[in-house]
Amino acid sequence: MPELTYRQAITAAMAEELRRDERVFVMGEDARADLWATSGLYAEFGDRIRDTPLSELGFTGAAIGAAMTGLRPIVDLQIAQLVYNAFEQIANQAAKSRYMYNGQVSVPIVIRAAMGYGGSSAAHHSDRPYPMLMNLPGIKIICPTTPADVKGMIKSAVRDPDPVIVFEDNNLMLQKGEVGGPEDVVPIGVGKLCRIGEDVTIVAIAGAVPRALEAADRLADEGISADVIDPRTLVPLDRDMILDSVRKTGRLVVADPANRTCGAAAEISAIVAEEAFAALRAPIRRVTAPDMVVPFSPALEAGFYPDADKIVAAAHSVVGGHDAEVFAGAH
Repeated sequence: MPELTYRQAITAAMAEELRRDERVFVMGEDARADLWATSGLYAEFGDRIRDTPLSELGFTGAAIGAAMTGLRPIVDLQIAQLVYNAFEQIANQAAKSRYMYNGQVSVPIVIRAAMGYGGSSAAHHSDRPYPMLMNLPGIKIICPTTPADVKGMIKSAVRDPDPVIVFEDNNLMLQKGEVGGPEDVVPIGVGKLCRIGEDVTIVAIAGAVPRALEAADRLADEGISADVIDPRTLVPLDRDMILDSVRKTGRLVVADPANRTCGAAAEISAIVAEEAFAALRAPIRRVTAPDMVVPFSPALEAGFYPDADKIVAAAHSVVGGHDAEVFAGAH
């Protein structure tokens, strides 16, 4: 199996789907330039790679219209914050059209949005917007974290009949790993158990996954074993994998680089509290970014997001000294 970086895997996924299906095309700002993950595609595919004006609302709407006629556009927003600019078309057209047309129309569009947080990109370029879209019925949301997963899941997204938004983590772009071939896809809606343990469940999202695995290594040195789960898909979420793990370990830590309030970590915590409360031996802990605008200053941004130290501390808080009777008594 070939080894690619996360970014190369994104490019490979698009190239393979462009070769496989003539209905697929790519559009976005600077899509033809050899700058980002679309680098090199124009040389092979020509007019199926389309540069757009600086109007995310406009070209996302155009792509939705193309999808409704039977094409399969991949929209490259480059920067995750530009989801906000395109939000009206995503929320009112992409998400709702299948229902409003009684299934006569589908919207097989893929929207790629790269999250550039953690590198002093300042407030306008550091958001992690996926929690806002989790509240929007009709959209599938994926956050792949390895080269194999980002390649396989983008391929699944292109083939899916519904809108899929791919949140790519720029902090993972240089990570290398083996990837599958042209027909190897990773299913949407299926999580990945990255590590098996008995004492605590750690669910990690996007760039928090490597930090969670690092934390699990450190906890193992202390005799604490952790299940580490990468949901990969936020909508639809693999609830069963998370619930089964928590019923085994009795403890849950959720690490999410997005903001705390109404975030993915909050939703996962609520699901476990509602459906596996009797199994919990300690309170659920969330390790997230604070509810603050991201500062430009590297010194201020340092420590803003989940890291191994914070995840280890959260795990200690749920493993040390808690049992089912103590927790039940506290409530």
